[in-house]
Amino acid sequence: MAAFEYTALDARGREKRGVLEGDAPRAIRAQLRQQGMTPLDVREVADRSGKRRLFQFERGMRVTELSLFTRQLATLAHAGMPMEEALKAVAEQTDNARSQRIIIGVRSQVVEGQTLAAALEKFPGSFDELFRATVAAGEQSGRLDEVLEGLADYVEDQQAMRQKIMGALLYPAFLSVVAIGIVIALLATVVPDLVKVFESIDAELPALTQILIAMSDFVRAWGWLMGIGVAALVVAFLWAMRRHSFKRRFHAQVLRLPLIGRFARGVNTARFTRTLSILTRSGVTALDAMTIGAEVVSNIPMREAINRAARKIREGEAIHRALGAERFFPPITLHMIANGELSGELETMLARAADHQEREVETLRQGVMGILGPAVILLMGGLVLMIVLAILLPVFDLNQLVQ
Repeated sequence: MAAFEYTALDARGREKRGVLEGDAPRAIRAQLRQQGMTPLDVREVADRSGKRRLFQFERGMRVTELSLFTRQLATLAHAGMPMEEALKAVAEQTDNARSQRIIIGVRSQVVEGQTLAAALEKFPGSFDELFRATVAAGEQSGRLDEVLEGLADYVEDQQAMRQKIMGALLYPAFLSVVAIGIVIALLATVVPDLVKVFESIDAELPALTQILIAMSDFVRAWGWLMGIGVAALVVAFLWAMRRHSFKRRFHAQVLRLPLIGRFARGVNTARFTRTLSILTRSGVTALDAMTIGAEVVSNIPMREAINRAARKIREGEAIHRALGAERFFPPITLHMIANGELSGELETMLARAADHQEREVETLRQGVMGILGPAVILLMGGLVLMIVLAILLPVFDLNQLVQ
């Protein structure tokens, strides 16, 4: 039995969409006709998130939906409910149509006799390798409910961190857009009206006023071209970021920036150590955990460094030495990993290293917010002050200019 998406018309001619389970599209059409609907399109549920486009609008589950799905499934599994029944219950409680389609697709694979990890593998856009490997380890060890609980905590923690990072980026970006908008509005509307007043005065205007008038003329004449140019640069950047070589160089430059580079290293280190902790606690070997953990690191140079370290570990090198040779990871993280290897409590020390790194990232985030916010406000105030001075200086000298 498989899951099928359908599009059909009801008795009133209104279009309906949904998901049904059946052996073949013909069976789904028969079910729809029995319900008094006219089937228009029936197709098997599949993961479409793997299609690469410049602008991707259809993806798998969102992080919020994945977090809720994992927590609900963990609760039902802990209560002893069979997996196919638990998936059915979670799908029925899901309001989002896309998430429901994916969950029903997973359930259809489980009903056919596949393991939960194998069923999740059909939807890589929603369930990454970390998620699938952790579930597989839980199924093999017979502790799937415990593993799902830990995985739910991990997804929720990652969601909280992502929201904090987005908050740190959105606030300065919003202030910058407001500042640029105010300056452009002043140059395009206020300044031209004042220029008409000064045109009747046959005298030399202050240099600041002349600069302001020249900027106003440029914005009015070429503003539309600047807008097109900025949009073209954004599209070109997004296209270039799809190329591995350009993206790698960009990520390498980010790591070299004084404050942002430290923040990027901290975020990726916290994500990596948390992933290792989850996987090793679930029974995944350290070498496999390293390979999977590299996939959750978004910075390409750091990901390549972890893969190089994994090859050294395969040859017998200790984890902390292999990672320390790459010079991307904080010394305290390496010391905690070393202590975990020596004491035999690697998963515990990895969790502590992740906690420490996440606290440091949060402190750094607050510091960045404390610097960028006032800096953007001061910059905006300075620009507005320059415009006001450029307008008022000729007014102060009006009597002299008239003479």
